[in-house]
Amino acid sequence: MARALRYEAAGAVYHVMARGDGGRDVFEEDCDRYGWLDRLEEVCGKYGWRIHAYVLMGNHFHFLLETPQPNLVAGMKWFMGVVSQDWNRRRKRRGHVYQGRYKAVVVNGEGSGEYFRIVADYIHLNPVRSGWVGGSTGKKLKEWRWSSFPQYAGRKTPDWLETGRVLEAFRLTPEGRGRRAYAGYLEERGKDREGTLTDGSLKELRRGWYLGDDPFRDKVLDAMAAGLRPKRRRGSVAGGAARAHDEAEAERMVQAAAGELGVPADRKKLAGRCVYRDEKALMAWLVRKQTSASTSWVAERLAMGHPTSVSRAAGRVRREAALVKRGRRLEEGVLLKITGPF
Repeated sequence: MARALRYEAAGAVYHVMARGDGGRDVFEEDCDRYGWLDRLEEVCGKYGWRIHAYVLMGNHFHFLLETPQPNLVAGMKWFMGVVSQDWNRRRKRRGHVYQGRYKAVVVNGEGSGEYFRIVADYIHLNPVRSGWVGGSTGKKLKEWRWSSFPQYAGRKTPDWLETGRVLEAFRLTPEGRGRRAYAGYLEERGKDREGTLTDGSLKELRRGWYLGDDPFRDKVLDAMAAGLRPKRRRGSVAGGAARAHDEAEAERMVQAAAGELGVPADRKKLAGRCVYRDEKALMAWLVRKQTSASTSWVAERLAMGHPTSVSRAAGRVRREAALVKRGRRLEEGVLLKITGPF
């Protein structure tokens, strides 16, 4: 099964999270928590990561990560590997510790800092939503010591935790007054368990794979698309090999697009003058945009008749408002499904 494509860039920001396998607790004892923090410090040293917020819960964790170098995948591979090994070693067992792959939502860290604020709040207020502090418990948010919030509230800050950027997003200074203002703001929000996130914040967080405005999404998609056009651009393949490469890439694109659109990928089922007219136009447009497959190949594969039909169909997708919108959604969905070298 294809894995979701990971966006990597120098200076990229992510909301990273992972849950215990089968929903079980992965932080059962303090040694699990201290071990996780030690490994987080190590990965920051090895890969130059900057952590802006984190929280450890019973069966999952979150952190707000900035990667000065494009090394999310390499860093997370090392981090998840050693954390899992440590956990198993302490229990003298083998097997998966975490459920599937970690999730890394790309966050727009530019501009006003709005999205930095949303993620930092979400992370720090996790213990309130779980009913462990805040709300009617009588406990303050800073009493949950397994998060970065106590550091924001005045405790000594480790070298690998950077508090300045979150405070800057709130237009606060990194000194004592700014920290006290941020701590007071979050403690006040923590008094209301149901109000720890606004409707607007929830809507933003539930988008799924990115957190930002439309121009930011388009920028990320363009970068991801560029990563799908590999070695042929550098002249490493040519002739028949190049054609085979292009067609394999295009076929994968067709399969993914058909799944997104809910239509059959089989050529015989696509055949017919008016059968799936808009859907075939969308697939033809996407394949031509994202691959180097010829119009002849696309026309044959999608049962569209003459190759000129492919150009006309792609033109419709670029011109007609309804198809433009569908095309954007299709491209977004397909790029997130496709991974690996073609």
